[in-house]
Amino acid sequence: MTLDQLRKKIERKDARLAVIGLGYVGLPVACMFAEKGFDVLGIEILPERVAKINAGVSPIEGEEPGLESLLAKVTSRGLMRASSDYQDLSDRDVILIDVETPVDENNIPGYNALRAVLRNLGPVLQVGSLVVVESTIAPGTIHNVVKPLLEESSGRKLYKRFYLGNCPERVMPGKLLVNLRTMSRVVGGMTPETAETMVLLYRHIVQADLDPTDSVTAELVKTTENAYRDVQIAFANEVALICQAVGGDVWKVRQLVNKSPFRQMHLPGAGVGGHCIPKDPWLLAYGVRQAAADEQEVPLRLIPAARAVNDSMPHNIANLLQDALHSAGRELAGARILVLGYAYLEDSDDTRNSPSEALVERLKKMKAEVVIHDPYVSEYQGEDDKRSDDRRSVEQLARNADAAVLMVAHSQYKKLDLNGLKNLLRTPVFIDGRGLFSAAQLKQAGLTYRIIGVSVQE
Repeated sequence: MTLDQLRKKIERKDARLAVIGLGYVGLPVACMFAEKGFDVLGIEILPERVAKINAGVSPIEGEEPGLESLLAKVTSRGLMRASSDYQDLSDRDVILIDVETPVDENNIPGYNALRAVLRNLGPVLQVGSLVVVESTIAPGTIHNVVKPLLEESSGRKLYKRFYLGNCPERVMPGKLLVNLRTMSRVVGGMTPETAETMVLLYRHIVQADLDPTDSVTAELVKTTENAYRDVQIAFANEVALICQAVGGDVWKVRQLVNKSPFRQMHLPGAGVGGHCIPKDPWLLAYGVRQAAADEQEVPLRLIPAARAVNDSMPHNIANLLQDALHSAGRELAGARILVLGYAYLEDSDDTRNSPSEALVERLKKMKAEVVIHDPYVSEYQGEDDKRSDDRRSVEQLARNADAAVLMVAHSQYKKLDLNGLKNLLRTPVFIDGRGLFSAAQLKQAGLTYRIIGVSVQE
């Protein structure tokens, strides 16, 4: 099949699509293409996820407006189904790959999931198929990893057996469908004709700009935009630490800084989590290290420094907690600490690279007892239904705790009864790692408190 033939099939919606990896990106992408009338097959290695999806039940437990109803609609109409069998891909014209691309303890991508997909996909790849990597990858990965692995596993060269490109996703949990529809995409093809074919495909679901370019540029754009955000957050976090030290309030400082033209200081907080921002700066760094292996090395200073600042923020929360407990006459060792929120993002069940995980590990090393509540993470939900007010379960966990540490700005936590919480805590200490409450509110409730980025005024 030629690209011209594939383009005609895409225009008529006769092209058979597949999405490998039905997680936070792959599932909504598959549903959206199915809604537009494409025959969509999803490949997922977890049998329990396959069963749920084929029953029209979303395995994503966070607040995702419209996703579950859309999934139910497209599965009930037979437009989408899920499978764990790669043999089912043998008739697919377009294959989108949406698997995780983490880095290891040395900040090096192993691409274990991506490599496994490519090895399994090659032998069943239909001649003339278009393969698109939506996962975020380091600059040079399409050319140096994806292309040779697909050629090896399929036994055919690029353009003779398949076409190849990458179109990095731009989504955030809680806004998956709206982000996919309304955010622009960079469409990288190994040839201009491949990129234009991909634009034709994505135009069915994307209402924003689709910018055709080469694969390396697409890889650079995605990793750069997340590295940029990481650096900006690190700056806000460092200003928060300065404010704590010199007697300031970072929330007031930020508000007034942003009144100046062309200033947009980001929000500080208890840490940076998720699958993208803690990882993508290292992918960008890895790409330049690989490219410069035999050339003049590019010194990397800002990206590693920003990562170090953001990774340090859960430790700052632990220090604030230790200081507040000491002020209340209690030592951290042996204290019972309630951690509010374990997801990395408000109103989400996504725990990848959660700052709360780093905090809990730190507190346990400091000999504290830790209990955790999160209304969206199944392991830490209260006894009442996850969609209801979880205040009762928070109250149960708060009884006889020596402090509550707010790590995630879940909607439920914004409604916390601070006076009631103070009466339940054995030691009335509250640490606000997200700036949800003012010093006046916490003081009025009678709590010994610390707020990220705010100096102690006791």
